[in-house]
Amino acid sequence: MTDMTWTIAPEPYDSPAAAALWRAYYTEVSDRWYLLHEGRRTDPAELEREIAAQPGTDLAPPGGQLLLGRYDGTPAGTAGVRLLEPDTAELTRVFVLPGRRGRGGAPLLVAAAEEAARTLGARRIVLDTRSDLVEARALYARLGYAETGPHNTDPYAEHWFRKELVPAQAVN
Repeated sequence: MTDMTWTIAPEPYDSPAAAALWRAYYTEVSDRWYLLHEGRRTDPAELEREIAAQPGTDLAPPGGQLLLGRYDGTPAGTAGVRLLEPDTAELTRVFVLPGRRGRGGAPLLVAAAEEAARTLGARRIVLDTRSDLVEARALYARLGYAETGPHNTDPYAEHWFRKELVPAQAVN
């Protein structure tokens, strides 16, 4: 039996691996919304416009960071953080390819994103998600995120979460 492992490291938001995972993420969440609400998949032209409109520049230093998870060396997931305020970061783009889910990658990606947020100076981390993303909501609750009131006006956001970040020296 081969022991497959995750490695997580910073990645430029515009690298080929990050771009491919962003496309997979956006396609999945967009299709899921349209199938639920309109009984169809995302229009390809709309998908291209939205992917181009959100390239991820906010996930680059000095105010953000994109992390890429590799499973047995192959790009398989992402998580990003961006500063909203000097002490508050937002968790975004948490995604694991369907074929790699259930192998512990999502909690590792979130933990790495929390550490990146601490490095950026954040004392808390917030996020939003939709009602139909039940797996994401369960993950965040399991990882200590508490549901709160809105911190943004994103028209697709239906649930907002927050977690106070323990200072790095107290994490051990």
